[in-house]
Amino acid sequence: MREAVCETTEAMIGRALLQWYDANARVMPWRVGPLERRQGVRPDPYHVWLSEVMLQQTTVAAVRDYFRRFVALWPSVADLAAAEDAAVMREWAGLGYYARARNLLACARAVVREHGGRFPDTVEGLLGLPGVGPYTAAAVAAIAFERAAVVVDGNVERVCARLFAVETALPVAKPELVQLAGQLTPEGRPGDHAQAMMDLGATICSPRKPACGICPVMEFCKGRAAGIAFELPRKAAKPVKPLRRGVVWVAMRPDGAVLLEDRPPRGLLGGMPGFPGDGWDGRGSDAPMAADWQELGTVRHTFTHCHLELNVRAAVTEANPERGAFVPRAAFQPDALPTLMRKVWQVATASAVESGLGSA
Repeated sequence: MREAVCETTEAMIGRALLQWYDANARVMPWRVGPLERRQGVRPDPYHVWLSEVMLQQTTVAAVRDYFRRFVALWPSVADLAAAEDAAVMREWAGLGYYARARNLLACARAVVREHGGRFPDTVEGLLGLPGVGPYTAAAVAAIAFERAAVVVDGNVERVCARLFAVETALPVAKPELVQLAGQLTPEGRPGDHAQAMMDLGATICSPRKPACGICPVMEFCKGRAAGIAFELPRKAAKPVKPLRRGVVWVAMRPDGAVLLEDRPPRGLLGGMPGFPGDGWDGRGSDAPMAADWQELGTVRHTFTHCHLELNVRAAVTEANPERGAFVPRAAFQPDALPTLMRKVWQVATASAVESGLGSA
């Protein structure tokens, strides 16, 4: 007589998660859903990688249109690798964290140059690519190649902290949460499991007011049993962000041409076009030319590591700039500017000098 095999708690959690995911998986332009997977459809590693890079510190809602536009312009990793840097940076404008766009190009070119246009199919191989860290490598390995990699983002940290009632505050708790997530990661359907964990955290086990009553794993949740699920994960107090101040100059010619310069490859807004600035990023430059500069107001913006206040000054001038170049108004695309510079442009065009610009 065959002995009954006891299913572990981790296996029961995993099974419940996959059953829930099969019925409730979010529909995303880069995702192959569970039904399609069962029909033999496999995710495009390029789509998985591209979406994961875009989703770092950015919401799904914000990424959808960017992803669609990127794959329309550059349908394969080889197409992206051959793209001009400026074109990619322009399409990335508004997503923020511009080092990601630079790493995107470096990684695409490495995949083409060193791997024949095919992404490595292991965590170790993916970690050898520029800009690919442990999370992205695990996500691509699991979702695109069905490797049993441990995929841990903020959603997964929250789910694990609540499931196992981990009261240690983040970021100290991260290693423990990774270890617990590893206990849940199955050999079978690891890609769907990873996406199920992320979907659960995004839709039910949310940061505020988790919907515990409809959670597919509520019977296993130690945080819920202890009445502390909504308090987890605990987080250490964040350090106060420093405030930086500076000046930004918006120079225009009478015909409407706008002065822009490309920022250095590294640093804040690296590689992006923008208006000349001074004092806020350590570059320490003077005004781009002598002109009758008018103070228009202040723009405020928050980066990951600092707050920024910029005094906006504008002038209509025919002087030649010492840095940057005038862009004809017909070729000037405000939407291609990073968010900070779009704020500056809005201040400039809403001011009294608008009469010297023509329509914005």
